[in-house]
Amino acid sequence: MFYWLYEQYAGMANHIPLLNLLKYLTVRIALALATSWIVAVALGSRFIRWMRSKQGKGQPIREDGPAGHLLTKKGTPTMGGLMILAGILVATLLWADLSNPAVWVVLGVTLAFGGLGFIDDYAKVTKQSSAGLSSIQKLIAQTVVAVIAVWALVAFGPQSPTSPELHTSLAVPVFKNFLLNLGWFYVVFGAVVIIGASNAVNLTDGLDGLAIVPVIFAAGAFALISYLVGNYVFAGYLNVHFVPRVGDVAVICAAIIGGGMGFLWYNAPPAKIFMGDTGSLALGGGLGAVAVTTKHEIVLAIVGGLFVVEALSVMIQVGYFKLTGKRVFLMAPIHHHFEKLGWAESTVVIRFWIIAALLAMIGLATLKLR
Repeated sequence: MFYWLYEQYAGMANHIPLLNLLKYLTVRIALALATSWIVAVALGSRFIRWMRSKQGKGQPIREDGPAGHLLTKKGTPTMGGLMILAGILVATLLWADLSNPAVWVVLGVTLAFGGLGFIDDYAKVTKQSSAGLSSIQKLIAQTVVAVIAVWALVAFGPQSPTSPELHTSLAVPVFKNFLLNLGWFYVVFGAVVIIGASNAVNLTDGLDGLAIVPVIFAAGAFALISYLVGNYVFAGYLNVHFVPRVGDVAVICAAIIGGGMGFLWYNAPPAKIFMGDTGSLALGGGLGAVAVTTKHEIVLAIVGGLFVVEALSVMIQVGYFKLTGKRVFLMAPIHHHFEKLGWAESTVVIRFWIIAALLAMIGLATLKLR
């Protein structure tokens, strides 16, 4: 909205210093982060009290999970993802360029997946069961949203002047000139990236603060990626493919960071509220949409490597059990395996944070390894 004001009154901007600042993307990125954080923190206490009054027994806890969880986490309200989404929505509407299709695609995926997560959380709370919507129901809804989003990017997104086929191609890190043109099959590939990222973050969200900090690291990495690949000069210097107008996606990434930090204010151990599927599905879907928009889908697998490992641990556990009747891990996702080995929850969380930070830096390093 404020960027629109700048464009409408550009002639007056030289006489109004604060208005003139809005032409700088870096300023709007910083303002988006701050705005999202303020909204999430301001909502916090009142929102948590309201959720406690509405949810009664809080989020149902897995009966087969670590025994301590039934004691320490029982009664904690869920749907804290609404705090994050509120921050993201307000910050994006205030500071992003709303004429940019990429902004609406990423924001739309984030909010749609958040709505799906809300329905799932609501079903769990009302039924007082850890089983909400069925996997098939969620997958169908995710597929519809993701396919529409990627199709919109391919059909209406601006084409790169340096690589006309970029909008339907897969860019591979390290190889500066290589593009694998998938044609319209790219819509399917992009949808898989978004759905996979959403579900991977959802599986990671099992301990206090475990998912949100790696999401913040990943959003920070992609804020920088968005800014660089959306700038013709920087993209040329780094030998990465220039994606027109994608720089404003960094505003949403900053909003994710701010909202995540605001949520962590209340989710830090011992958590006063859980993000629930409302938050995890939305944040994962949003990161997937950012990766597709910036043409750094493979880099997402590196930056979000922790989420990949969490998802793979579940797939390996389920597949191996069906084949042999035995388990590879003491419990899946893998963070519960380490709890079963005797690691304290805080030890698992902090070590996973360290891994996520390292992976984010490795992912960023691919920008220069060309």
